[in-house]
Amino acid sequence: MVCSSQVKQIMEEAVTRKFVHEDSSHIVSFCAAVEACVLHGLKRRAAGFLRSNKVAALFTKVGKSFPPAEELCRKAQDLEHQTISCDSSRKLPKLPSLSSQPVRHLWIRTALIEKVLDKIVLYLVENSSKFYEKEAVLMDPVDGPILASLLVGPCALEYTKMKTADHFWTDPSADELVQRHRIHSTHYRQDSPTKRPALCIQKRHSSSSMDERPSPSPSARDYVESLHQNSRATLLFGKNNVLVQPRDDMEAIPGYLSLHQTAEAMTLKWTPNQLMNGSVGDLDYEKSVYWDYAMTIRLEEIVYLHCHQQVDSGGTVVLVSQDGIQRPPLRFPRGGHLLQFLSCLENGLLPRGQLDPPLWSQRGKGKVFPKLRKRGPQGSTDSVSDKEEDEATDYVFRIVFPNSQSEFGECEAVLQCVTPLKLLCDNMKNQIISRAFYGWLAYCRHLSTVRIHLSALVNHTIVEPDAPCDAYGGLTAEVWSKFLQDCSAFEEKEILRLVYFGGVEPTLRKEVWPFLLGHYQFGMTESDRKEVDDQVRACYEQTMSEWLGCEAIVRQREKEQHAVALAKCSSGASIDSQSQRMLHRDSTISNEVPDPCSVYYSMLDMYTLNLHRIEKDVQRCDRNYWYFTPANLEKLRNIMCRLDDDFHHWVQIFCLLWILFIALAFSCFSELMKRMNQNFPHGGAMDTHFANMRSLIQILDSELFELMHQNGDYTHFYFCYRWFLLDFKRELVYDDVFSVWETIWAARYASSGHFVLFIALALVEIYRDIILENNMDFTDIIKFFNEMAEHHNVKQVLAMARDLVCKVQILIENK
Repeated sequence: MVCSSQVKQIMEEAVTRKFVHEDSSHIVSFCAAVEACVLHGLKRRAAGFLRSNKVAALFTKVGKSFPPAEELCRKAQDLEHQTISCDSSRKLPKLPSLSSQPVRHLWIRTALIEKVLDKIVLYLVENSSKFYEKEAVLMDPVDGPILASLLVGPCALEYTKMKTADHFWTDPSADELVQRHRIHSTHYRQDSPTKRPALCIQKRHSSSSMDERPSPSPSARDYVESLHQNSRATLLFGKNNVLVQPRDDMEAIPGYLSLHQTAEAMTLKWTPNQLMNGSVGDLDYEKSVYWDYAMTIRLEEIVYLHCHQQVDSGGTVVLVSQDGIQRPPLRFPRGGHLLQFLSCLENGLLPRGQLDPPLWSQRGKGKVFPKLRKRGPQGSTDSVSDKEEDEATDYVFRIVFPNSQSEFGECEAVLQCVTPLKLLCDNMKNQIISRAFYGWLAYCRHLSTVRIHLSALVNHTIVEPDAPCDAYGGLTAEVWSKFLQDCSAFEEKEILRLVYFGGVEPTLRKEVWPFLLGHYQFGMTESDRKEVDDQVRACYEQTMSEWLGCEAIVRQREKEQHAVALAKCSSGASIDSQSQRMLHRDSTISNEVPDPCSVYYSMLDMYTLNLHRIEKDVQRCDRNYWYFTPANLEKLRNIMCRLDDDFHHWVQIFCLLWILFIALAFSCFSELMKRMNQNFPHGGAMDTHFANMRSLIQILDSELFELMHQNGDYTHFYFCYRWFLLDFKRELVYDDVFSVWETIWAARYASSGHFVLFIALALVEIYRDIILENNMDFTDIIKFFNEMAEHHNVKQVLAMARDLVCKVQILIENK
């Protein structure tokens, strides 16, 4: 239902922003969705024939027999009268986009704020036959109660009318944050202080550290952030396709011109369209060149504005600074944008500054250029004619700050307090030596922690990607066919190395995965593999026959219980003692010798409970994916019921192994569960994963660890729970999940048996700059990764994970 997504957005906003405003866009969408559900299939006489507001008519009729609705009607009618009286007395025109929506959904919104909307909808559901037709949503025995239950959460929230500074914009989404970071991350600077330098020794070319990657310049990041509306700066003017010629030897390029005002100053920015669109090339030189073209000009430094108008095109503005330097001309497109820019500039300068001469105000037109007076031949002064007003005219405006004072006295005081140069250099020298010493001391301590806590996370032998051959091509059909024909042609380690660095061709996965999961052993002949398949098939068929018999008993038992329940409801009398014993035999505990029949029914009840859980999970299993038809879901249910222990939670994992044959899929899934079993609540692997993630982040990225520790201390890494539980299935699309899984299985032999940790660490490290820039807390990072699900670059993630493994291996090796 549409309402469920709207409810989710409201609850998410309440958590992330700590409040929900009454005029929030989510509230408007939610009220519209609820109103559509309430009015769906409504009888004509229930809403009234002549009433234009059907919701008001419906709630008024409900209020006659339901007190909460009666109180709501009184408040909503008062609000309507206040709105009408305010509109009639208001002289200024209204903005329909801001006022029409709240008035339109006034009754629904008032019921939400008064916390009675869920009660009224529940009343309508319980009395739906009185108000609705048969096809209405609220007449449905399932959808109606579900809708009423969904409204309980929003009705429990508190809503505010206060318009704070951040009311006028919402928090950017994950895609928006990534896009902003992508724009300013194209400007690299090697000496950027945003990333602390690493002190580890690099021995191999293949072990590219994440510390080696260039970091975005803080100035570039701040520049991009300032282009967006925020609480620190106000956007006064913005126009795209403004032409600027950065150098004399090149043509003019279009860009985005914007005028920003802060509490201290006003700034003019121009950004090339190539940076705004993210269409720069991959070369670092090309990226840095466009960033060199970007301009940031403080208007306090500008003295004159030379404006040149052309009849056949837009105007041109040349800025002249206090030192006489002329900035590159800004060429506006046609359409009066030059005058609009000057008008916004003049309004932004007030009240501390002004344009000289000021723009004129003309009735019906607004701001216009000042009318000039031309001197005649005899020295007489004539005003410009109306015909000449439309001709191209050049203007020179001066930016004046009348109340500005001379700062020469302050400069002289500063010059008198200048520290001697030698003392300054000595202080810098001591600080550099001190920082180097403490850096090496921290490195030694970290290295000791690595050897104590992280040495068991990786294999001590580093596997190279280019020896004996390039492994980034992966396991191809040619290599695999040679291996099947002659097992001695390739060693097991070589096959796993190819899978680890390059993956498996999609057409080979049904043949390779049984080897990776342990169903087959490398080196088995074709006859050996056939023998294993026969044994697994026989075991599976025997178990299925036993389970089907048990299921028949469960179904028969449920029919008997259902019949007894119907008899009780129809007669109204209590059931006899024999039926009572049959229904509650599992809860009766004798103090004497246990009854074998009681134990049997207890086991049967447990089996029934697991059966129902599995059936519900299977029905929820990727219903939108083309492969999971009802017939295949039935087979999936049979295999899940066959598994021992509490493995039914792993139906999400098994749905991707289903491409294999049934018996073979069951065997592979059983082998997979041997590794994943400890991730269940009865195992301790999840706590171990969290502890290892804490140690890895603390060693490899101390700056990010400090942020996590400061912002609510989410170094427990609970936001990684779903990643480890499902091996990143919900974070990636299907094809990417296949690549990640086979890399994890091959990594046990090629690099690390805990490769899932390094994939999780890679996900965090890829977005570390975004996390640091936005100072994310626990709720922010959960929201960010939920929105980024199925949007990750799996090749980048796997490459980063492999580099992180190699970095830990080198740290351990450097003794």
